[in-house]
Amino acid sequence: MLLTVLSEEFSVIQVSDISMIDLAISPLFIGQTTDEISVVLPTKAITVSTLNREDYWKVFKIDGVLDFSLVGILAKLATILAEQSISIFALSTFNTDYILVKTADFEEAKKVLLHQDYQIQE
Repeated sequence: MLLTVLSEEFSVIQVSDISMIDLAISPLFIGQTTDEISVVLPTKAITVSTLNREDYWKVFKIDGVLDFSLVGILAKLATILAEQSISIFALSTFNTDYILVKTADFEEAKKVLLHQDYQIQE
């Protein structure tokens, strides 16, 4: 399976108001619940004050369109990395999944995934 590394460094932030977010930013992931508004975006694109902020994430994108009938793709990646004590933050879109790992763990994550026969494109 091919994983593409997104070139930017990312942040996970919480904001108090969705209107604070520039929806033209790409890539941009927004999760809004009754409890919070969480946003994942390139660190360099943050222009608002945040309630909470976690910087220094690198992103692996699973290449291709994943059919909804496919089972275990994200779970397998998460398990491989968890066995090496590498924490992840996972995101899904209609077409595919994204795995965020802390920048400090990125090289180790890449090494582990290559050893498990994943192809990585930077």
